[in-house]
Amino acid sequence: MFTGIVTALGRIRAISGEAVKRFEIEAPYAPDGIELGASIAHAGACLTVVDKGPAGSGGWYAVEVSPETLRLTTLGDWAVGSAVNLERALKIGDELGGHLVTGHVDGVGEIRARREEGSWIVFTVAPPPALNRFIARKGSITIDGVSLTVNAVTPDSFEVMIIPHTANATTLGQLRTGARVNLEVDLMARYAARLSEFPEASA
Repeated sequence: MFTGIVTALGRIRAISGEAVKRFEIEAPYAPDGIELGASIAHAGACLTVVDKGPAGSGGWYAVEVSPETLRLTTLGDWAVGSAVNLERALKIGDELGGHLVTGHVDGVGEIRARREEGSWIVFTVAPPPALNRFIARKGSITIDGVSLTVNAVTPDSFEVMIIPHTANATTLGQLRTGARVNLEVDLMARYAARLSEFPEASA
């Protein structure tokens, strides 16, 4: 589990593989602090560490991404040098600063518009139609691994506001109209919608 609070920016240092992609990621995490098999969220997608550099190697680790994940997320768009939002897995007792996030991307949305309001950025995002019913005004949503509050909704889009700190500390400040983004809807909204399909179960 994660909270949607990005703890570091990583950078893609190498890519290999065809159907299954291997990404080596430079990160400000000490190699001895990352265990093989550890879960780290990358732009909102939970991936498993399969290799890492030795102490003094500059801090890098590797993950492998399946064809299914490449198809259902934006990870297939990564190139050498791409910046990536990173979050280590939540530990019992950690501060829950955002909302509960699973690291399972529900779909890929598109930035329909970007506008500036003072030092804040407002994005209009078009989600896949199947996700619309899970998105509510003042609810939570994760965009590229960042926990955000939904400010407004329409039948086919929603708006979020990005504070200057988030714009600077994550990749969101670099997004432009037309960009594709990983979306994870609020966990509770997903289960509430599922329960509503079985009225007798919630009675």
